[in-house]
Amino acid sequence: QVQLAESGGGLVQAGGSLRLSCAASGRTFSSYNMGWFRQAPGKEREFVAAIRWGGGSTYYADSVKGRFTISRDNAKKTVYLQMNSLKPEDTADYYCAARPGSGSSFYTEANEYFYWGQGTQVTVSS
Repeated sequence: QVQLAESGGGLVQAGGSLRLSCAASGRTFSSYNMGWFRQAPGKEREFVAAIRWGGGSTYYADSVKGRFTISRDNAKKTVYLQMNSLKPEDTADYYCAARPGSGSSFYTEANEYFYWGQGTQVTVSS
């Protein structure tokens, strides 16, 4: 069982940066694949970024590639999403998600994740 809690959202101007954090409970955080998703009003939840269990490999949606960076600190049981060059279309509620790690796949569908945080709101003004 893993419990997740996001923080770091807020209001930022276009071109600015934010760093989201997702703190996890549980003893086996390093064995979980972690992902970030976002959901804008009236839209479906969409994949943003993923990081494989163990901490190395990452994968990004095309819309954020080169601007966002996902990372994890297994000692702190925390996964981060550094968001640079933010655009108004990045405005959404951002969620972190976890699933037990296995194999070498990246998981980009919301229904592939078992545990979710409550979300943190990001608003980018033009």
